[in-house]
Amino acid sequence: MNFAHHSDIDLDNLDPAQSVNTERPTVLFACIHNAGRSQLGAAYAHHLSGGSVEVLSAGSEPAKSINTLVRDVLLEDGIDISTETPKLLVPEAVKASDIVITMGCGETCPVYPGKRYEDWDVADPAGQDLATVREIRDGVKQRVEELLTSLDVPVQALRQPGHK
Repeated sequence: MNFAHHSDIDLDNLDPAQSVNTERPTVLFACIHNAGRSQLGAAYAHHLSGGSVEVLSAGSEPAKSINTLVRDVLLEDGIDISTETPKLLVPEAVKASDIVITMGCGETCPVYPGKRYEDWDVADPAGQDLATVREIRDGVKQRVEELLTSLDVPVQALRQPGHK
């Protein structure tokens, strides 16, 4: 599953009038480069929700690739995002979302009425060492679990729990 390009939602060709699945909430994770924080959030939201939420991720200034350490620490939890690529945050993605989680790009994220916005204060993993990226991962995972609980979405166990 490509979090930045959900199977039902093509961020590059999103129709502003398109209605995303109304039975499940759609959560957009956004950060500046869509290479670290928002990828962590999207990965955990997808896996911990067991598919009970639609997940999007994007960045206001997308990087060319995802942070290698972010990929590595997700693999420690059994989550493979090796096929993911950073995507541009477009207004249509915000319009298609019920909940918008920003992590360092709040001022560049379009605001629309009727959306739930949360700005998570999460350190950027860029340039950090492995131990620090693990701490960032664990913090994002905890916040995603809290988000899912607030949505009355049961938190699923990861297929390969535990990390180093």
